[in-house]
Amino acid sequence: MTQFFNNFGQPVGESLAAWEEPAHPSREPMHGRFCRLEPLAPEQHAEELYAAHAQDQDGRSWTYLPYGPFGSLERYQTWLQEMSQSDDPLFFTIIQQSDGRAVGVASYLRIMPQSGTIEVGHLHFSERLKRSPVATEAMFLMMKRAFELGYRRYEWKCDALNAPSFAAAQRLGFRHEGTFRQATVYKGRSRDTAWFSIIDAEWPALLEAFSKWLAPDNFDELGEQRARLSVLTQDALRLES
Repeated sequence: MTQFFNNFGQPVGESLAAWEEPAHPSREPMHGRFCRLEPLAPEQHAEELYAAHAQDQDGRSWTYLPYGPFGSLERYQTWLQEMSQSDDPLFFTIIQQSDGRAVGVASYLRIMPQSGTIEVGHLHFSERLKRSPVATEAMFLMMKRAFELGYRRYEWKCDALNAPSFAAAQRLGFRHEGTFRQATVYKGRSRDTAWFSIIDAEWPALLEAFSKWLAPDNFDELGEQRARLSVLTQDALRLES
């Protein structure tokens, strides 16, 4: 790490005299080739989202979320209505471009323009969204907007025992920073929280990696990827180390 010193000869952080506080993210939709993200609108999205999540018949997709499953469309609509009014977390619905159907949700949260930090979370992907280019592109679009607004640090946190979320963060190019032990309690359980981040200096190389992965020529006639995103993002991070 490059060191900077004050007039007492003490090591201090790099000066940010030219840095400007970013704006709070807007509700403007985000558009990609595989998906678009629209601000959460229960009257438009609730029924499709509930039907998509119902494919998870035993409710295991809710295990690591502090809420759900809701048991009925009405209770789910009530929760969505509350979330749709919030600016932090700021929820978006993930729409699959191929059929225009709502297939998942994601949000920005812990939005702190004054320090240039923002987190992505409240991820709930339906079975039709998991392990698809749609899910990856949705995460890329949210990441891209945050850095284009001028945020310096983009965070991902999860239950340290949530192996799929841990692996997804690393595949997307987040660096694991460590684990906060007994960080919180949810659903009557103790949670150790794993912390991950991407910082602005890493973003240009990761942007190139995502662009390569999302390019049409990276997918064969069956829609299978040719280059793996995990390889592209890890190569990008090595270049920035």
